[in-house]
Amino acid sequence: MGPMQPHVTPVAWTLVVPLKPLERAKSRLAGAAPGTPRARLALAFAQDTVSAALACPAVRDVVVVTDDPLAGTELRALGARTVPDTPAAGLNAALAHGAATARALRPRTALAAMNADLPALRPAELTRVLNAAAEFPRAFLPDAAERGTTVLTALPPAALSPAFGGPSRARHRASGAVELSLSGVTSVRQDVDTPADLRTARELGVGGFTARLLGDPVPGLSG
Repeated sequence: MGPMQPHVTPVAWTLVVPLKPLERAKSRLAGAAPGTPRARLALAFAQDTVSAALACPAVRDVVVVTDDPLAGTELRALGARTVPDTPAAGLNAALAHGAATARALRPRTALAAMNADLPALRPAELTRVLNAAAEFPRAFLPDAAERGTTVLTALPPAALSPAFGGPSRARHRASGAVELSLSGVTSVRQDVDTPADLRTARELGVGGFTARLLGDPVPGLSG
C-alpha cells in the first residue's frame, strides 16, 4: 500500500450559462454555414455545451439565463434549469442574476459562469478546469484567442463578479481572479464567434446537435 492520498472533498459546481435570444445571437457567423440559420446554430451550440456540462461529474446543475422560449424548452429537456433574464441589461447582469438565483437555492454552491458557444466541449476537459479552479476563491480560463474568457469560477462565499465581453481576460485578472494555465483543455477554450472559430471547433469535433445540423460526423455514444 502506498501513502494515503489526502482526502479532497470534491466540489459540486453550479454552472451559469447566459444565452441571448437566438434571433440576435451569433451575428458574426453570417455565411459560416450556408443554408443554416444563425439562430439554429446558436441553439445547437448551446445544446452541445449544456449536454457536455451535464455529463461532467463535477457539475451538479446547469442554470441557463435566457428569455428565448425555444432555447428554454430545448435546454430544460436536456436537464438544465432556466431563469429569465430579468435584469435585461446585458451579459454580465444576466450572469450575476443567474448566480444570485443559484446561490439563493444553494447558498454554499460553487459557481462557474460559462459561455453557451462551446460546441466541441468535452466533459473530461471541463472536469480538469473545474478541479483546477477549486484551488482558488475565484479563477478563470482565457479563451482560445487569449483575449476573452470562457469560464469564470467562484467558491463560496466569493461573488462571481463577471466582467465578460471583449478583453475580459485582462478585466478578470485585474479583479483578482486567478488565471488558470492548463494544457489539454482546448475544447473548453474554443468558443465560436467567427467562421474561423467554427472551422476550428469542427476540427476538434463538435457535439451531436451541431454535428447533425452541419452534416459533420456525429460523435459516438462513448465520445
